[in-house]
Amino acid sequence: MSSMQLRTLSFALSMVVTSAAVAQEAGGRTRFILSASWQPAFCQTNQKKAECASQTGERPDATNFSLHGLWPMRQNYCDVSAEQKAADKDGSWNTLPAVTLSAETQAALAKAMPGTQSGLERHEWTKHGTCTKMSAEDYFGVGVHLLDGLNASAVRELFAANIGKPVKAEAIKAAFDKSFGPGAGERVKVSCRRAGNVKMISGLTIGLSEAAGSASAKSAGLTDLIQGAGKTSFGCDEGVVDAAGF
Repeated sequence: MSSMQLRTLSFALSMVVTSAAVAQEAGGRTRFILSASWQPAFCQTNQKKAECASQTGERPDATNFSLHGLWPMRQNYCDVSAEQKAADKDGSWNTLPAVTLSAETQAALAKAMPGTQSGLERHEWTKHGTCTKMSAEDYFGVGVHLLDGLNASAVRELFAANIGKPVKAEAIKAAFDKSFGPGAGERVKVSCRRAGNVKMISGLTIGLSEAAGSASAKSAGLTDLIQGAGKTSFGCDEGVVDAAGF
């Protein structure tokens, strides 16, 4: 092999290595998780909770995903007192400090997060929001905005069109890829729970990039945030999309 051929081969190999490194970097790392619940399934096993006792087929959470939370990876209870941490872990959420929000954000959150009826927003702020650099106003504003993006997607359409029916992993992945770009479905985990003999989809946890932890994410699209996250295992491979009511 000539010296020219050797230099050409060396250059080609270096380009392969560089391309692989870029591709790996492009895969990103998951820094935040958007946790979205399918509220009817949650309520099947939590019927006494206020938000479940009051649920109807006409309420938005009957046919849309609900906001559970926005979680920074591997960080909990930042600068939270031992007393508040103990109360949170005990489930005494309504004894935690009230979250101060504008009237607009409070109204939007009440719609997106039915669990506010049980103090879920206090729990989410105490455990997760305190570990972001955002104010409570921005933290919940970002969460509501990102949930709106999910509910405007083919993923929500898939679930709403199949209430009472089973949905497979492949269909959910395809809906994510359709709405948020190729590979988006590889950055999602599905959770299921059983109610009697029925395995129901209870929620999604969606990987997001570090940019989700900034107030500017209130105007960001889900596509870039998801594409900037790392891949994960899919979890539950099939489950029924539950209808509202017990």
